[in-house]
Amino acid sequence: MSLDATLLRIDSDLPAALDRLMELLRLQSISTDPAFAAQCDAAADWLVADLQSLGIAAEKRTTPGHPMVVGHVEGDGPHVLFYGHYDVQPVDPLHLWDRDPFDPAIEETDKGRVIRGRGASDDKGQLMTFVEACRAWKAEHGEMPCRITFFFEGEEESGSPSLVPFLEENAEELKADLALICDTGLFQSTTPSIITRLRGMLQEEIVLTGPDKDLHSGMYGGAAINPIRVLARIVGGLHGPDGRVQVPHFYDGVPELSEDIAEQWQALGFDHRGFLGDVGLSIPAGEEGYSPLEMIWSRPTAEVNGITGGYTGDGFKTVLPSKASAKVSFRLVGDQDPHALREHFRDWVRAQLPGDVTAEFSGIGASPASEMATDHPAFEAARRALSEEWGVEAAFGGCGGSIPVAGYFKSILGMDTMLVGWAKDDDQIHSPNEKYDVESFHKGIRSWARVLDAIR
Repeated sequence: MSLDATLLRIDSDLPAALDRLMELLRLQSISTDPAFAAQCDAAADWLVADLQSLGIAAEKRTTPGHPMVVGHVEGDGPHVLFYGHYDVQPVDPLHLWDRDPFDPAIEETDKGRVIRGRGASDDKGQLMTFVEACRAWKAEHGEMPCRITFFFEGEEESGSPSLVPFLEENAEELKADLALICDTGLFQSTTPSIITRLRGMLQEEIVLTGPDKDLHSGMYGGAAINPIRVLARIVGGLHGPDGRVQVPHFYDGVPELSEDIAEQWQALGFDHRGFLGDVGLSIPAGEEGYSPLEMIWSRPTAEVNGITGGYTGDGFKTVLPSKASAKVSFRLVGDQDPHALREHFRDWVRAQLPGDVTAEFSGIGASPASEMATDHPAFEAARRALSEEWGVEAAFGGCGGSIPVAGYFKSILGMDTMLVGWAKDDDQIHSPNEKYDVESFHKGIRSWARVLDAIR
């Protein structure tokens, strides 16, 4: 089978592929707003029909929320599962859009042609790059390159409440050798990368209570404990002078970066001065001895996200508050155990409380980090394929945030995930005037064709 013939087919079919994407973008599949439930259903129907037009056994599966779309292609070679989501974020504030967000169009800009509309980049445009690669392959060769399961979700932008139960109930059907996800981007908008590590997340809220009521600071100040003072000391001691987190056992399970990956990241030439300068900063504030890119992609963090206590309105109310609270989140890497870390953190806080102060804790979320097995031959084959298409050396990258579905594929279905995407930093996802470069769409289709050819 000739890859060149498939790539030529993709090039010649680009106008039709763009027309198909425009049809999907017109559907107002906002998953978080019940008023758009029928539009979410219509988007699922559209995808089912499109897959069926390729001879794929596809169907819409009901859930307590918005439907899933599942399709299967039998074939030889490896079995891959491709995941994407057809739901989109709300469009508010509407007045900041330059056009109707569900009336997509191709626009000429000083940086080239872009597809303007809600979902163009996140994630309908990205999802369709894979479908269009399969369409071109089928048109040219009469069959798909390998065994493929298509799995499209309609609740990613609203927390995926139906995802885990659906995966658990359909695990045997959905298991594959490898999962593919197209919901990430080009590094600094130019370099293709395969995301192979995702940080986990742990969130804790602390409420400290001292006196049983707010106290007059003139009558009680100095004699009574102030829980804000205690809380400030605790959160102020969360990091040492070198930036390391001071919670005991925090670094249990944190690996050091391999020499090969460190060299790949160094070759990316990350502009940390520009990265920080864009938000009015200049000095990296994480652990000493690590580059800013390592801090974001491969090191764990502890951050105070909010503090409340006492009177915060205009003027003064000179009280010693009864309560003070803080929200603290942790980004996790490697084999850090979020459940164990929760207990270590709570023990660390309790150990610093004076006698008249008590602590209450409420935890939200406890997801471990995900790290893919890059020694799987498909990863290196895909990296070479991406390098050929984009003309620059692709890298195994990381992601400072979390993509929960990749972790669920590992924990529930027992398979690694290859995360590859073509979004750019200025795509304005989740914001007004979202766009997706025509180049990203076109080369994204070609990239998937190359990847499928490389791993089949």
